Amino acid sequence: MASLTCDSLLSAVGLSLTAMYKSITRGLGLTALGMFLLVTPAAAEVKSPVVVELFTSQGCSSCPPAEAFLGELAKRPDVLALELHVDYWDYIGWKDPYGLSINVERQRGYGARLGERYVYTPQMVIQGRTHEVGSKRHQVEKKISLAQGAASTGPVVNLEKVGDSVRVRVGGEKSEGAYDIFFVTFDAKHKTKILRGENRGETLVNTNIVRAWDRVGQWSGKPVELMVSLAGKKGDGGCAVIIQAANHGPIVAAGLLAYDGG
Repeated sequence: MASLTCDSLLSAVGLSLTAMYKSITRGLGLTALGMFLLVTPAAAEVKSPVVVELFTSQGCSSCPPAEAFLGELAKRPDVLALELHVDYWDYIGWKDPYGLSINVERQRGYGARLGERYVYTPQMVIQGRTHEVGSKRHQVEKKISLAQGAASTGPVVNLEKVGDSVRVRVGGEKSEGAYDIFFVTFDAKHKTKILRGENRGETLVNTNIVRAWDRVGQWSGKPVELMVSLAGKKGDGGCAVIIQAANHGPIVAAGLLAYDGG
């Protein structure tokens, strides 16, 4: 009995594939074959994640359920989930170690843009377009789905760590005006034993805690490449880039780079 050589085996495989191709084109037609090719991974559409910002505080008794929910959202590849701790609850007994005044400024900016009379916690802002109480899972999920369905074509955002810096590339795309490029760093996770205040005795788990939020450039439709230094920036979990209309407007694109071990 003759044994198959590598060449003869490859030839046999090639003949088999050719026969399959002919069978498909005869039985299904070129239109059906075209539909088959369109669903291959190479042709899959790459979408930007929906940005969900949770404004929260360790001094707020209604915030832990929203923080737990954000931890679940952070595991999803279609969502960029960020926790922004505010400092206006510090006066009631517990100073939030991650509270930043810049987070309060951002939340107030959203309040003015969205026509709100006051800010609150826990508040989730979805894609810079709408907001919801962060513990209302069903409503938040619905608004994430709506944001995905209504997403306009935005630029592709790529991040690459180069030494102590991050190379940021924002692709070219049709643009209606100018957009801010924000660079964000965050800690992956922290557990904190709360000793005073409304959450006294609780151990809180916080995820993707924002440590720095900087405007690093502007995008107006043409490709942009930036090198952003990580020197002096806190954040062991990773970084993100957000492309957002000026004055806390809608977000059109985002990218995430998680650090190894973060």
